[in-house]
Amino acid sequence: MSPTSGSIDKRAGELDTIAAVLPIDRRDKLAELLTDQDVETLRHLVHEGMGENTLRALTSDLAYLEAWSLAATGSPLPWPAPEALLLKFVAHHLWDPQKREIEPGHGMPAATEQSLRDQGFLRSVGPHAPDTVRRRLASWSTLSKWRGLTGFFASPALKSAIRLAVRATPRPRMRRSAKAVTADVLARLLATCSGGSLRDIRDRAILMVAFASGGRRRSEIAGLRKEQLTVEPAIEVEDGAALPSLSIRLGRTKTSGADQDEVVYLTGRPLDALNQWLEARIDTGSVFRAIDRWGNGSRRALDPKAVNDIVKQRIALAGLDPGEFSAHGLRSGYLTEAANRGIPLPEAMEQSRHRSVQQASSYYNDATRRSGKAARLFS
Repeated sequence: MSPTSGSIDKRAGELDTIAAVLPIDRRDKLAELLTDQDVETLRHLVHEGMGENTLRALTSDLAYLEAWSLAATGSPLPWPAPEALLLKFVAHHLWDPQKREIEPGHGMPAATEQSLRDQGFLRSVGPHAPDTVRRRLASWSTLSKWRGLTGFFASPALKSAIRLAVRATPRPRMRRSAKAVTADVLARLLATCSGGSLRDIRDRAILMVAFASGGRRRSEIAGLRKEQLTVEPAIEVEDGAALPSLSIRLGRTKTSGADQDEVVYLTGRPLDALNQWLEARIDTGSVFRAIDRWGNGSRRALDPKAVNDIVKQRIALAGLDPGEFSAHGLRSGYLTEAANRGIPLPEAMEQSRHRSVQQASSYYNDATRRSGKAARLFS
């Protein structure tokens, strides 16, 4: 065994030791790309208790950065990164397509682009989204700080380069789901889950729970466990009937503080859908699990991507365009529907667990503008 292959095997083994906290589906490729110090940094972050989603994002960005550095410079990432390398990263990822037609050398070199494409790191055609570039630079900066280094991430030259590059390649700001999954859309999706199969029962529960519990993120749905569910006293309604109620303890979420334990509630029909799934399959552990091609249930929990895939599959079955919706549409749809029904914003935010009034109120503003007099001036 060569020293190089031995080092790769050692890194692969070390990655295995953190796989329970940081699921990795490309372990061997990462072992080739990441350096010993990269892996040690990740292990340190795991032991420090950093959130799983944050760790996955950092690992993904680190792998991309290492692959890009090798393709662009022939060397692994230097730590700390010199300012010139940061500027090169911006120039390779934010460029003007029109200028490239005139100057083929503008933007990412063809050889670098092909290398990244061959390795599966680059799929899109054209410049990157500015938010993607900013996120990867932020990850680069975070990893540098965890190594006790600073770098040039706050340099005026880098900020200016990003600002000018974004201005040169304008693109509309898109929400993660172009269209919200409001109640009318949700009803069409639920209609596709009426077959009575195990998959139909599960998908119906996923859609109703994700929407009714405030528009939960796909990671929160995928990570939901039976131990987070607590039966609450029934809710009495106007006609004297009683609706079943359940609390869902989310724990720490993307927007909660370190010491906050987020709780949301599920009432009525969505809870009935969840109970039907639980009675069919689940005693303990992960609530939503994979189903194989033959319709058999698995003990393996869904991953967040699978939740998004389920939404898109149901969108297609409902005769809608999957390109116009995503799992995030359930989150935006909840607030949009709350605005349409006149539910006060603070009450809706208590269930959605949004921390930013500005972000949550944008859905209310859109709903008001769409039905307002200004939009109907000539109707």
